[in-house]
Parts: sequence; structure tokens; C-alpha cells
Amino acid sequence: MTKTNPGNFFEDFSIGQVLEHATPRTVTEGDRALYGALYPTRFAIPSSADFAASVGLAAHPVEDLVAFHIAFGKTVPDISLNAVANLGYAECRFHQPVVPGDTLRTRSEVIGLKQNSNGRSGVVYVRSTATNQRGEVALDWCRWVMVHKRDAEAPAPETVVPELAPVVAADDLVLPTSLDFTSYDFAAAGEPHRFNDYEVGEKIDHVDGVTLTDPEHMLATRLWQNTAKIHFNTQARPDGNRLIYGGHVISLARALSFNGLANAQLVAAINAGSHVAPAFAGDTVYAWSEVLDKAETSAPGVGALRLRLVATQGHDESMTLRTEEGTYKDGVLLDLDLWALVPR
Repeated sequence: MTKTNPGNFFEDFSIGQVLEHATPRTVTEGDRALYGALYPTRFAIPSSADFAASVGLAAHPVEDLVAFHIAFGKTVPDISLNAVANLGYAECRFHQPVVPGDTLRTRSEVIGLKQNSNGRSGVVYVRSTATNQRGEVALDWCRWVMVHKRDAEAPAPETVVPELAPVVAADDLVLPTSLDFTSYDFAAAGEPHRFNDYEVGEKIDHVDGVTLTDPEHMLATRLWQNTAKIHFNTQARPDGNRLIYGGHVISLARALSFNGLANAQLVAAINAGSHVAPAFAGDTVYAWSEVLDKAETSAPGVGALRLRLVATQGHDESMTLRTEEGTYKDGVLLDLDLWALVPR
């Protein structure tokens, strides 16, 4: 019997299957530093312990997406080691800020299966939950990923496609109990724009672009312990190109959004997300955002903006998501729908 892990193929999954993922990971200040080295992030809360304390966060949290990457990376050996591509996200909620010293572990449940018409792969839907060392939920989310079959002749399972909420309701957002933006330092944050300065339907061109490179991408995926073959092994894809980890594009787009959304300090939820097209080293990524909704919260001085964050290959000044036929416009890499917390 082999002692190595070949990863699960599509036919290895079943509805209701629970996967307890190995290798819990302790968050360190090194994660904060490396995240800042990989992405041009400048948000004040994860950047400054003093700023975080001034808004009620005495323990200095790391970027929300640090927790997401670490928790996501735990799932890869069991779910997406043999992936064709990660496809999308839904119902992701950040339950509490993650701070250095927290240890995250993740478990997943298979909630859907759908074999592709070619018979060589299928889509696996999972709900994953990351908890800290106290057993408290740090974040949970659903995702769906296309996975190779081991045997194209293996029978297809019964198709089950879960019904997932199109958006996390504003009332279901989980805010840190101590969060208070009433004494918010706009000068330190870098922009003057408040909750009421944004209008539903407004689009914001984040202007700046960053060119993807293989070394940065491979450093990031190793940092998050994401071992999917398509990110490292040039023999894992017919074209010989390493596929850029979708989360790398998410973090890059989030960092670029600082220019115009510097006060969108915390990501409270990811409502939906699609990796529309693959990204590769050499692509130059830009981002723009659209305000989809606004909501008041019970936290002092805190409002929530529902934002569509779009990453594109090349700069799209028109900020157009879809063609007249309703398909995604060429060049769109990421379509991410999220809630972010801003000062009122």
C-alpha cells in the first residue's frame, strides 16, 4: 500500500462526506510582513497596531484575507490537489479578526457534485469552516472546484447542485463587538471618504496595475500551503504554464482597491465570487469596483458597503463587466462580490 497522498479525484467524493484537514497553522507576524511584501496593501487597520487600537481592536489583526488564504490552503490536499480550476465562492463570512498567535484548522463537508459532460472531470461543492485554538469560528465559506476524474469510465454520481444564497444579508454580517469608528483618523487612513460619500451604482477605477510574476505567485502559494499541482508543476497542464492561484488575484485586487476605497477597512463577507478567466505570469492586473448596496450597522460609526470588485488583465477605463450578449467581457479575471466595513 502506498504511503503517499495522490489527492482525491472526482469519483472519491460523496454527498455528506466530512473532511478533517491536516496541519493546523499558527498565524505569525511573519504572515503580516510577507503579505505586505507580496501585495501592495496599505489598509490602516492591519498596517498599524495604534490605528487598530483606536477603532477598538486592541489585539492587532492581520488582513482578513491572510486568514482566508491559510484556511483555504488547509483544504487543498483533500479537495483540490487534482483540480482543473477553482471556480467560485459563496456565503463566506469573517466571524472575527484573526491575530498573530491564533491557530487555524479547517474542516469541510461535501454539499454538491456534478459531473461534466466530457466525463473526464466534475465539479465538487464544499462548505468549509475554519476555527481557532479556542474552537471559535474564524470564517466559513462555500466554494466549488473542478476536479479531474481518475477513471473517465467511472459512473457519474447523482447530480446535486446546492442552493447557495446570492448574498449574505446585511443583518447576518458578524462585526467585532468592540469595533468603533466614531474617532476614526481619516488622515492616518489615507482618504477622507465616508459611508455617505459613496452612492449605489458608483464605479471606482483603482487606476494602478501590477504585473504577475511566477516567483511571487509560487512564494504566495507556498506561504499559504496551497499544494495544488497546477500552481507549481509545469507538467500538470497541457500548455506547460503554471496557473496563478485565484486567491493571489483576489488579494492583489483587494490591495489595488485601496486607491478609492482606503476606508473599506475590513472585509465582513464574500457574497459570491467567480474566477472568470485564468491568469498567468506576465499578465498585468488592474481593478475597479462598483457599489452594489449600502447598509447601516449597529457598531458605532460603522457602515457597510456591498462592493463588486473586478480584476482585469489590462486597464479597462470603461469599467464594463459584460458584453451585450451577457457574457463576461474579454480581459475580466475576477468578479468578486463582498461586504466591507467603512466609517460613517
